[in-house]
Amino acid sequence: MLEFLPEPMREPTVLAIPFFVTMLAIEWFAAAKLEHDHSNENTPDNENTRDDAPRATDRQFPAGAYESRDARSSVLMGLVSIATSAFWKSLGLLAYTALFAYVAPWQLPTDKWYTWVIALVGVDFLFYWSHRTSHRVRLVWATHQAHHSSEYFNFATALRQKWNISAAVLMWLPLPLLGVPPALVFFAYSLSLIYQFWIHTERIGTMWAPFELVFNTPSHHRVHHGRDPEYLDRNYGGVLIIWDRLFGSFAPEVRRPRYGLTKPVDTYNIWRLQTHEYAAIARDVRSTTSWRARLGYIFGPPGWAPRATAQTAESPELSRPS
Repeated sequence: MLEFLPEPMREPTVLAIPFFVTMLAIEWFAAAKLEHDHSNENTPDNENTRDDAPRATDRQFPAGAYESRDARSSVLMGLVSIATSAFWKSLGLLAYTALFAYVAPWQLPTDKWYTWVIALVGVDFLFYWSHRTSHRVRLVWATHQAHHSSEYFNFATALRQKWNISAAVLMWLPLPLLGVPPALVFFAYSLSLIYQFWIHTERIGTMWAPFELVFNTPSHHRVHHGRDPEYLDRNYGGVLIIWDRLFGSFAPEVRRPRYGLTKPVDTYNIWRLQTHEYAAIARDVRSTTSWRARLGYIFGPPGWAPRATAQTAESPELSRPS
């Protein structure tokens, strides 16, 4: 399908690993050099650095800071995601190939520029809706929340990837149905992931206004990772921010966000970071005999609770992830 490309280019994220590592090392080194200047900035409880120390939800770390255990967890999750994503992509490739070969009314040529445009824009458009769904349907949020679990925002956070991409694979089904070659779908997605790496930083402020208008930028993505009420469920775009502007989910960065989940998981264990929300869903489902409540706990938005429970809760919003 993509035989005209060099072998490594058929999986761009693998080719980009040296770039990821280099950029992460540079940013981490810069953070270490600036640590002394920022040691007392927005860190009222710096002494809480032990594994058993509580993480107050109002705590904020210096801009661009790194924490070794947090960064290590992010990198390990990224390494595992390479293998798990390959598994889901293999299943998706089988389905896409069948749809492309036997169901699609036409097959777009791989060597035409417009096929690439359709693939790149189509993947980004469907990424927006897949991403938005992952924040509004709790079962899908359970696959995605690990990416938001760090209270730091840096290049290591970009590598804190989910291990279950089944929702995205399902969301891309229209593309092979429209005749986009399956390998090109995954190629476009890999390019999207590479693009999204560099927007996970606090070292870049706002950029050229026309660029900020059209493309996702560090400023826009910092909003997406914020747990502040005004930033929740905003800026879902991957490469383009125009989808958020068109569909009413855009929010500008008006102040520095506080990062992470509204209810921190308080662990560096990568297995628990990936699975704790599944366990929470199971506990909630077991806690009720109502099928309506069970379905709500599974398919409702994060933080959903039956009306009676919600009325007695101190603040339902506090249980809702960013």
